[in-house]
Amino acid sequence: MSLAPRAVLVHRTTEYEELLARHGTHGQAAFFLSARGRSVDAVRERHERNHRALAEVAGAVPLTWRQTRVERADLDRFLFGPEDVVVVVGQDGLVANAAKYLDGQPVIGIDTDPGRTAGVLVRHRADRARRLLPYAVGGGATVDELTMVEAVTDDAQRLLALNEIYVGPRGHQTARYTLDPDATGVAPEPQASSGVLVGTGTGATGWLRSLWEQRSSTLALPAPADARLAWFVREAWPSPTTGTSRVEGLLDPGQGLRLTVESDRLVAFGDGVESDALDLTWGQTVRLSVAGPRLRLVH
Repeated sequence: MSLAPRAVLVHRTTEYEELLARHGTHGQAAFFLSARGRSVDAVRERHERNHRALAEVAGAVPLTWRQTRVERADLDRFLFGPEDVVVVVGQDGLVANAAKYLDGQPVIGIDTDPGRTAGVLVRHRADRARRLLPYAVGGGATVDELTMVEAVTDDAQRLLALNEIYVGPRGHQTARYTLDPDATGVAPEPQASSGVLVGTGTGATGWLRSLWEQRSSTLALPAPADARLAWFVREAWPSPTTGTSRVEGLLDPGQGLRLTVESDRLVAFGDGVESDALDLTWGQTVRLSVAGPRLRLVH
């Protein structure tokens, strides 16, 4: 017998909850913020909106379904099942945080703070959850299949991301490596820079786009569902032993970008989450390419 669907409500600790954990009481938190020209009332109001949305979504789960909740910090320890419908209640970045732990489960993004977030990935209001949940498991559900990027090292470590993967120094030192795109007739190039960014069409609305704008690039950035990636080298430095001739490009399906580390230590992390990084040491190679899994985001 197949299991009933399970609604997995993904959320994160609010700023107000973090303030209470740090300062102990509402009054102490209010004093701390007021000393910095901020009001605790606005922070608490956002907290209450978030919790109202979470409660409304929980109440909309069909009675025959199972449901559970997982906080962002616990995602790496949570086991998602094939029968899950993942409901991300929060901001766009929370969808990206959850995406790398999924394997084809439908995702519904619920915006808890309309007007303050872009709503690129959290496209729905909480009052639509009652209709969206059964719709997500129905045969006619419309989903956007969003491309993801992966990094795989030569010792089989793997990292997935929805927006982008950064490879470079953890601090502000210079990264040294050899860059080797999968392209006929293109020779590897030793480089020194502040890192390399490889991103998807979803990431093209964020960090990737800032680099594209900064250098007035003529690359046609991919759309979120395009099976292509864009990559940029940040602040490449020319020297007698390092070049700057290959600082941007596109990767089609099957193509990859290889970096061979020539520094004591570099890191690779996805979607801005530095705490979940691959450590790369001298001589190690990492290949970045289009990932097999896609994020299935419900319309």
